[in-house]
Amino acid sequence: MSLHDGGERTLTFAGAIQEAMAQEMERDPTVFVLGQGVDDPIGFYGTTLGLAERFGSDRCFDTPLSEDAVTGMAIGAALAGLRPINTHQRMDFLLLCMNQLVNIAAKSCYMFAGAMPVPLVVRGVVGRSWGQGPQHSQAFHSYFMHVPGIKVFAPSLPYDAKGCMVAAIRDNNPVLIMEHRMLFNVQGPVPEHLYETPFGQARVLRSGDDITLVAIGHMVMEASRAARQLAEEVGIAAEVIDPVSLAPLDMATICRSVQKTGRLLVVDNSWTNCGATAEIVAQVSEQWQGSRPVQVKRLGFAPTPCPTTRPLEVDFYPHAASISKAAFGMVRGDGQEWNPERVSAKEVEAFKGPF
Repeated sequence: MSLHDGGERTLTFAGAIQEAMAQEMERDPTVFVLGQGVDDPIGFYGTTLGLAERFGSDRCFDTPLSEDAVTGMAIGAALAGLRPINTHQRMDFLLLCMNQLVNIAAKSCYMFAGAMPVPLVVRGVVGRSWGQGPQHSQAFHSYFMHVPGIKVFAPSLPYDAKGCMVAAIRDNNPVLIMEHRMLFNVQGPVPEHLYETPFGQARVLRSGDDITLVAIGHMVMEASRAARQLAEEVGIAAEVIDPVSLAPLDMATICRSVQKTGRLLVVDNSWTNCGATAEIVAQVSEQWQGSRPVQVKRLGFAPTPCPTTRPLEVDFYPHAASISKAAFGMVRGDGQEWNPERVSAKEVEAFKGPF
């Protein structure tokens, strides 16, 4: 489905999520939303605005700071035939729910020979926000990519924010949706009608022959800026791929691109060690080993917790200039030096604080 099926109609990333949930709640009375702050006046970053008023407090309600218990309640509801959307203010605190998600939600359908599906959506907000610091800035999507029985989405466009939510609600398996808080106010075309973003299908957002940039979540915006900078300043044509679906992962699209470019740079808003970047690089290396030379590189967090202050946080995250520099080194690889200027990231600069 085209990104422009909605014509000139645009929504924010947050608005697209809200519309998806509202339309699915209208269509299916078994869908309900629960989580900390989902019924407050600011509507969980704007993603749940008006749901409690429209559908009532039995279908959109606040929960206590008891993530393990609330997740268990949501799993029980899913096993009983409802379709809960369990919303978490921070992905960090999904760690409190790991037994529920990994040992119960992910395995029930398998253990009962398909008789006990768990149609559960888990929303986990991640990402930078100066002042959040080490315990509120972590992205754990790779933990869930590792577990059979859990599907993982990481949309970067408003179009896919809606499509992924609709697909996740309708799926009979637990689905984790990673939402980066720097994306909530980003605008883009979103059709009004209901549609699904398919699992296991990546998007090629920009074509190029020199290097493949695979970017996850908010890093898609940074990689797109890097691709423009590379083209305009040094004449390097980068292909930009947004996986969208991390589990299942569309390696066929990524491998076709690498077959063309011979170079792969994977950028994530998390640590590289044992992460999504490592998995993508490993699968590409296995695909092409012995058949053609391929350069690979990963960018992500330094092996340290996220700093709290904004100046340090700015350097902690990959950005367009650091992506451009790494790509330049891979393509030109002959000792040439290039230190590109930092490119404005309006969605980051507009952010005034974590609350």
